Amino acid sequence: MDITTIIGLILGLGGVVMGYLEEGHFDLSLLGGLWGPGPFLIVFVGGFGATLVGFPLSEFKKMLSTLSMLFTQKNYNEIDIINELADLSEKARKDGLLSLEQDAQTNKNDLIRKGLALVVDGIETEVIKDILARETELQGEIYESGAKIFEAMGGTWPAMGVCGTVMGMLSILKDLSDPLALGPKIAGAFIATMYGVAFANLLWLPFGNKIKVKAARETMINELIIEGLLSIQAGENPRIIKEKLNLNLMEKLNGKKEKEDAAIAEEGVEA
Repeated sequence: MDITTIIGLILGLGGVVMGYLEEGHFDLSLLGGLWGPGPFLIVFVGGFGATLVGFPLSEFKKMLSTLSMLFTQKNYNEIDIINELADLSEKARKDGLLSLEQDAQTNKNDLIRKGLALVVDGIETEVIKDILARETELQGEIYESGAKIFEAMGGTWPAMGVCGTVMGMLSILKDLSDPLALGPKIAGAFIATMYGVAFANLLWLPFGNKIKVKAARETMINELIIEGLLSIQAGENPRIIKEKLNLNLMEKLNGKKEKEDAAIAEEGVEA
C-alpha cells in the first residue's frame, strides 16, 4: 500500500475541516454548514458531466485501471531489478538460456516474464525489443490517459463551483426583502466554490500528478528490464550487465534531475 496517499488525504481533508472548526471555536454543529445538496449536484454531477463531454468512454476505462496506482506500491525498485537481471544472466551463462524457462513462468514482474519467454523461445533480438518496447509504450498511454482525466477534473470542478456560487448569488439578489437572511444565504452560495476548489486541489490534481510520477518511474524500470534482457540473450558477462545497467540508471536519474531544474528555472523566468 502507498501510505503517502492515505496520509496525504487525511492531512489535507483533516487540515481543511480543523481549520474551519477552529474559526468557530470547534463547534461541531458548524460542520452542517459544509453541506449543500444544490452545490453538490452542480459541482459533482456537473463536474463529472463536463469531464465526460471532454473524453470518450474508452479513456475513462483506462483511467479506472490506473486508480490502483494511487494506493498501491511496487514491491521492487530499480536496484532490485538490476540485481535480479544480473542473477538471471549468471544462470543463463552457466546453464544456458533454456534454464530460464521456469523463471519465465514464475517471475513476479510481468515484463520480465514475457521477455524471458521470448528469449527462451529464441525470438530475434529486434523482435523482442520491439514487442517489449511496445508493451511499455501502451502501458504508458494508459497512465497518461488517467492523469489527463484527473487533471481535466482539476480544472473543471473549480469552474463548476464558481458557476454554482454565481447561480446562488443570482437567486439571492432576486429577493433582498430580508436583510438578516442574506448572510446565511451568501455563505450557502459559496459552498459550491469550496467543493470545487477543495476537491480539485486535494484529490484530482494530486491524483493526476502521482500517476504521472509513478508512470515515469515504471517506464524507467521497464527500459532497464528491456536492456537487461537483451544483454542476457546476447550472453554478456553478468558483471558487465550489472555495471552497464547501474550506469544507465544514473544517467536516467541525472537526466530527470536536469529536466526538473530546467523547468524550475523556466518558471522563475516567467515569474
